[in-house]
Amino acid sequence: MLLRWIISVFLNAVALIVVAQLFSSFQLDGFGTALLASVILGILNTIVKPVLVVLTLPITLLTLGLFLFIINAITLMITQAIMDNSFVIDGFGTAVIAAVIISILNLLLNKLVKDTVT
Repeated sequence: MLLRWIISVFLNAVALIVVAQLFSSFQLDGFGTALLASVILGILNTIVKPVLVVLTLPITLLTLGLFLFIINAITLMITQAIMDNSFVIDGFGTAVIAAVIISILNLLLNKLVKDTVT
């Protein structure tokens, strides 16, 4: 269980670094910062995201789940607010696009690792 969490944090950090390379308006100071951001994002996804999902359930159902990307962007913006200048996202639009790309990359990376490990 702990190993799975560590692998997940590492893969999320890799996804954050990839997004930082793709967009100049999404900046990370380095891989250590990406790891810390990944840990904070994991904690927020465990604590804050379920509350946001419940509060926004009607709009999430109305948009057929696409509003979950907005919730992911909100947690990403909270993470960058906690980390201050070492992790900067220059706008909410960038956060939404980054959240979509991070979700896709995490899906692909987790599938790749799962297929390799099993």
